[in-house]
Order: sequence, then C-alpha cells, then structure tokens
Amino acid sequence: MVFLFWLKTVLVYLIDFRLGVEGLYQYAVLFFNPIATTVLLFSASLYIKRPVPAYLVLFLLYTANSALLLFNVIYYREFTDFMTMNVIFGYSSVSEGLSSSSFALLKPQDLIMVFDFILVIVAFATRFIKFDKKPLPQQQAVAVSSFALLLVFLNLTLGEINRPQLLSRTFDRNYLVKYLGIDSFTFYDGIKTAKNNHVRSEASSSDLNKVLTFTQEHYAKPDSQMFGAAKGKNIIVIHLESFQQFLINYRLDGKEVTPFLNSLYNDKSTYSFANFFNQVGQGKTSDAENMLETSIYGLPQGSLFSALGTDNTFQGAPAILNQKEGYSSAVFHGNKGSFWNRNSVYKNLGYQYFFDASYFNTTSNNLTEYGLKDKLLFHDSVKYLERLQQPFYAKFITVSNHFPYTIDQKNTDFKPANTGDSSVDNYFVTAHYLDQSVKEFFDYLKKSGLYDNSMIVLYGDHYGISNSRNLKLASLLGKSSSTWTDFDNTQLQRVPFMIHIPGQKNGGIQQQYGGEIDVLPTLLHLVGIDTSSYIQFGTDLFSKQHDQVVAFRNENFITPNYTVVDGNIYDNKTGLQITHPSTTLENKVKNESTKVNTELSLSDSLNNKNLLRFYVPNGFTPVNPQNYDYKNDFGQITQIQQQLGTKSTSLWSRNGNKTTIDNYSSDAPELNTTDSNEENESSASSSLDASSQPSSSSADTAADR
Repeated sequence: MVFLFWLKTVLVYLIDFRLGVEGLYQYAVLFFNPIATTVLLFSASLYIKRPVPAYLVLFLLYTANSALLLFNVIYYREFTDFMTMNVIFGYSSVSEGLSSSSFALLKPQDLIMVFDFILVIVAFATRFIKFDKKPLPQQQAVAVSSFALLLVFLNLTLGEINRPQLLSRTFDRNYLVKYLGIDSFTFYDGIKTAKNNHVRSEASSSDLNKVLTFTQEHYAKPDSQMFGAAKGKNIIVIHLESFQQFLINYRLDGKEVTPFLNSLYNDKSTYSFANFFNQVGQGKTSDAENMLETSIYGLPQGSLFSALGTDNTFQGAPAILNQKEGYSSAVFHGNKGSFWNRNSVYKNLGYQYFFDASYFNTTSNNLTEYGLKDKLLFHDSVKYLERLQQPFYAKFITVSNHFPYTIDQKNTDFKPANTGDSSVDNYFVTAHYLDQSVKEFFDYLKKSGLYDNSMIVLYGDHYGISNSRNLKLASLLGKSSSTWTDFDNTQLQRVPFMIHIPGQKNGGIQQQYGGEIDVLPTLLHLVGIDTSSYIQFGTDLFSKQHDQVVAFRNENFITPNYTVVDGNIYDNKTGLQITHPSTTLENKVKNESTKVNTELSLSDSLNNKNLLRFYVPNGFTPVNPQNYDYKNDFGQITQIQQQLGTKSTSLWSRNGNKTTIDNYSSDAPELNTTDSNEENESSASSSLDASSQPSSSSADTAADR
C-alpha cells in the first residue's frame, strides 16, 4: 500500500502539479518526500491487533489520503494552489474552496486515483495478497513508526539543505509540497491554523485600545504645501527588487550602473530620500509590500502574507484609494499568483485586478528564475494598463534583479565587478538591466500621455547583498573588509525611495530619515486623503511631526544621529561605537528602544489577533474578498470599458479606442521572436473572447519558477 500510494503521488507531482523542480537533487527529494509521511500514517493500522479492523483502518487511511490528493489536484487546476485547512473545513471568508463546477476539471489521467484501488481488490480476490490473521507484535509497530519519524526528519533536513528556512518563511506553498509533500504541508498548515485560531478566539475589541492609543498619539499632520499635491493623479508604484541605495550615482569602472534612475533621483520633479531604509524581516519582499500597502509591520518570524494573509482583515491602499477617491487598482507580476500567497492577500487588500504569470507569455526564453524578465513585464503589461479606468493605482513588481543575479548575455553588455563572488559581481549587471527596463517604461508613459497625469513611486524592497557577502562588497565602496562593522551592515539597509511628480519643481534630495512603514501615510496625504482615522504605524515623511526613528524588525533602530545594533550605539558621522555614552544619550536611547519595542509588539498583536476586524474607520467599508476573481481580469476591465462607453476614462478610450502599444519601444531581444507587439494585441483580444467560455485553471498557462 505504501508503494502504490508513493507511485500515485509521484505521478501526480509530475503530471498535475507545477512545482518548479530543477536539478537532480530536487527530483530526488521530490521522489523521496511521499515515503516518510505515508509510512508514518499507514503504520497506525499496525497497532490494531484484530486483523479485520486493522485492514479496515488501513483501507480507510489509504482512501482518505487518496481523497486529499485528488481534491488538491482539482483545487490546483482551478486556483494554482494547494488546499489549506481553512479551505478543507470551509470556514475561510477568502478561499473559494471546491465548488461543484470544479469537478468539471477532472481529466482522463485522474484514473490514476482509482486504478490502485482496483488493483488491490483484484489482488485480494485472486489471493495474490493474502489475508493475514496473525496480529503484529507491538514492538514491530513501534519500530515501523520510529523508522517513519526518522525518515520525516531526514526529509526535512534534505529540504532545508536546498531551501534554508523552509518552514519559517513559507513564502510559497509550492515549495512546501515540493520538498515535504502534500501530507506534511497539510499537517503543518493544520498546526499553524489551530495556533492562529486559538490566539484569535481569545482576542477581543479591548485588545485594540493600546494600538489605537499609540497610533493616534503617533499621527503626524500633513504638511500644508504637500497635502493634495498629487490629487487626482494616477499612482504608479515600481517595486525595485533587491535594489540598494548605494547603486544610485554609483560608477563601476567609470561606468554608471543605473544612469536613468540616477537622472530621476536628481530630478527636481522627484522627491528622493537619501536616508530611507528597508524594514523587512523573514518575509522579505512580502514584508515590504505589506508595509507599503498597510503601514503595519510584518511578523518577527515568517511572512505575514503567507502565515496570516489569507484570513486577516486589512485596510490597505487599494481599498482606501478606491473608496475615498475612486481609484481602480491592479498589480502586474510575472510570477505565479500563489507566490507569497498574493492571490489571497491581494483580495483582502482590495486589489481589483492581479495580472500574474498566467496573463503573460512565460515561455522559458522569457523567464528568469523568479518570473518574467523586467523589460517584458513592463512591455506586456501595457495592453492591460491602458484599459484601466483612471485614476488608477498600479503596482509593478520586478524580479530580474533577484539573487543569484543572472541574466543571459543577449540582454546585457554591462561588465560585472571582479570581487570573486559571482552574486556580488553580477548584482551590478542585473541592476543595470533593471535600470534600462524602467527607462523604457518611462519613455512609454511620456509618449502615451500617462506621464503628465501620474505620480510615479519607486522603491527598493530590501537589501540585495546580504551581510555575509558585504565583506566582498566593501572594497567597491571604498572601505576595508578588515574594519567592517555592524554599523556598516546597517547603513547598507538603505534602499531608494523616490516620488516623481511631473510638473513639480521644488523636489530634490530629502535628508529626513524614514522607512517603508512611512510610505502609505505619505502617499495618501499627497493625494489629499487624511490618515488620522486609520491604524498606521508610519508617519508622513513630509510632515514636521514625522518620527525619524526607523525601527528594524530585529528591534535594532537608527536615527539621524546614531545607530543602535544589539544594544551597541554607533555615531552616524564617524561610524565608531560610542563605548561611554553620556547619561543623557543613554536615557534617550533607552526611551527610543522602549518605543521601538512597543511599536513592534503592538503591530504583532494587531496581526496575530486580527484586531482590525474590530475597527472600521469613519467612511471606510470593510473589504469583501469574495468580490474579486483574478481568473479573467482582462475580460473584466474590457467589459467595464465597453459599459461606460464615452464615459470611460481609460487610456485606450481616450486614445480613440486604439491601443498605445506602438508607443512602447524596447530593445528586449525576446520581442523580436516570441513576443511581438501584434502577438500581444491578439492575445489580449483572445482573452476577451475566452471570457465567455468556461474558465480553465491558470495552472495550465502559468510557468514554473
């Protein structure tokens, strides 16, 4: 029975699930992972001494596990994701579960699910398998279970070797299934669900009082000159993957790494923040997004998006902008929707549309390890962007500048550095490619007419070079690896944050300290939305009351004058540790440390207990995630455009009901072969035609990463 279930599971892995398995090692782990949990689960029947009940229990366990596998196959075809405990028990307000129509997704290969049952019945009928009436000795049953537990730990170890922090970060359920299997994923998700539900069941509205008191006292009034400076404008957010501040204005062997971003950074129409820091934890990119959208911190361990995002209540930027100023909203990302659980979290945030990998040409030629190449992402998003009703809030998540920083030679002629560490050396190459991608997109915005009516926000989500590799980077920054300290590591947590408002002339480089937690109140005030009634831990960067103490997720922090790392105080001007601080400085650091810890603790309480369900700001309507379905977004935006007719504010409508794709100029070599402008236009049209047909799973079109 163990062999049959292992064989069935492996066949399902290879035929139905797109797990992104690469290399001999990952295939070996994939083939191994069903064995441990199957042996452990089926060994329960060995403890029953009476033969008939023992065989019956084994059969029921086999049937239940097969049903779990089958339901995951059906669910995956529909949603490109695996069933969580909330879906299985049907009490999630977000997950759609398995509807009766989903069974229409059954395919001929699903006979695999029943063939083994037929085989076992025939084997018993022909006495190929004989009914054994002798009870198994207790010690043998214990031995089998013990051996299975050993295999489970071995499986986990093999997974951790290839993917460190596999369980703590859990950025994609695909990874858990690929390395640990369906049963382990379900068990792990069950533990997390039970823990979360226990914490939330004990929470009450009174738990919110301390959070409200803190955020209201922490609120910073907007600057009168900046409040409403971008009112009515589209908001375009460009997420610069793994992009650190030191790249701005940096020259490698005399050549600018990011010439376009440099020009933007120094433009008087851009408010560029020289002392802006990433504040992410283990959730990395998802933590950055969470702070950007909600002004609430991520978790101390793992990713908020993955761990709690399916069911948590959010009061995020897309919903606020829509309800207050009539903004439509969309995300463009050339990876699977399940990555970081985005396909669930975005619904809770109130994003109306999510164009993931299933909406793009994701042939292998067009991909990097983490999704669609940046030049192709921007170019191929135009056919969707131009049909959004204005004003819109649109976010582009780039991926090409992602570890291990590889890009094919045909896409770049920029020479890498020469430190001896390939990831450090090639970091400059992929950053240069990202810079070119952004420039092409800006050129399109200007030619199409979107530029003048938009506020364009660019930010780096987190560090690109880790602390462990900073010693290799040191020489390129004019420093010595022998004198490198924790202070230097902290300074490298700076990431770019630029707010570009065409027509503004009083921009320039801003010196105030801030972080990703401050983005949302800043942007909302710029479009004329007061944030005093919302629960937000950040403050408006332009406000005279802005809090310049930047908290990091590990409870370290930085101010304009000093940096505190693990209790050690460093002077920002000299970079030297202050070994004998004055009593005044000691007390100030102590008070600020208490404030940082309180802020992070309150944010954790808010997230873990889902306290926002108890609070509705004035004029805000809680988001209903069931209102959003990302399977036919192009059909939806086109239908809305047609219904509005002459009242449509989309770029397409204002361009005489014609596409603006011809305004996009790119030197991406892939566009000359597999992805021409004409093919993009025709694929968009076919998507609309398909909207009247039964929906098929995005799993059939989304490529693996």
